[in-house]
Amino acid sequence: MESPQNIKKRLRSVDNINKITKAMELVAATKMRKSQEIALASRPYAFAALEFLAIVSNLDQEKLPKLFEKRAVKRVMFVLVSSDKGLAGAFNSSVFRKFELYMKEYNNSKTQEYAGLNLEKEEKFYTAIGQKAFTYLSKKGLNVIKKFVSVGDFTTLEEVQPITDFLLSGYLDKKWDRVIIISMNFRSALKQEPHVRRILPIDFDHIVATVKEISPERGKFADLIKEQEISFVPNKTKLREFLIEPSAKEVLEKLANHLFFIQVYHLILEANASEHSARRMAMKTASDNALALKEALNLQYNKSRQAKITTEISEISVGAEALN
Repeated sequence: MESPQNIKKRLRSVDNINKITKAMELVAATKMRKSQEIALASRPYAFAALEFLAIVSNLDQEKLPKLFEKRAVKRVMFVLVSSDKGLAGAFNSSVFRKFELYMKEYNNSKTQEYAGLNLEKEEKFYTAIGQKAFTYLSKKGLNVIKKFVSVGDFTTLEEVQPITDFLLSGYLDKKWDRVIIISMNFRSALKQEPHVRRILPIDFDHIVATVKEISPERGKFADLIKEQEISFVPNKTKLREFLIEPSAKEVLEKLANHLFFIQVYHLILEANASEHSARRMAMKTASDNALALKEALNLQYNKSRQAKITTEISEISVGAEALN
């Protein structure tokens, strides 16, 4: 049996770990509540922006800005969104696993599409948002041309602007013809799901499918939608008409850029809320495990000490009998 001194050292270590994880759980819980409030408060505007993008994308191609331009896809930009720090449970690993599965399916579908045809293969580029994503992509030996780190626990508009400017300028300059983002979508404090969204090019059917996929099924936002009978899924046969003066093209170009910015901003807000929720659950699980281990070590320590006392009493008794 292990000595009481060694068990006592382990007890102190476990107790210290429990204090650390408990403190981290409280910090994560505070950040989780704030990030959830921000993400949930932005949802009505973000969904309305997606709806308006769908409406605009259904206009005549001649009136649409370059952001809606349809062209052959030869270069694809993949954006992977993760956290900067660890200790977030399965948050990062879930995103990376979704990325690997999607890339496998994507490559297989392109192979089937190009079977028997002499077409130029797509060139792939990668952007990392978060230090963990950059480390992961670098280890995979992929072509990471840009990374954005230290976006913050609570992402601001100013922090998202460089990301959207980079993606937009690359698309408009034809450095890539498609942009796909893999990130975590917040469902609830206990449930977060990795999600793949194609944000460029913009087309009606794809936006409608995205809105249906990311719309929450439960929670305050879902209840509000049902109560107010609100739908963010536009009907292609009953689209609203707008009169824009003096220049529809100029207005649409600036509006499309802003709506695209809101889409990226909302994606990162959802990822932030998911990260803090995952970290809070991970720290709670670690604290619970530390308490359970502490109880087990306490029991083991008492047994070891009792055994040592019994042994000492036996030795004293044997010694006393030998003297007599």
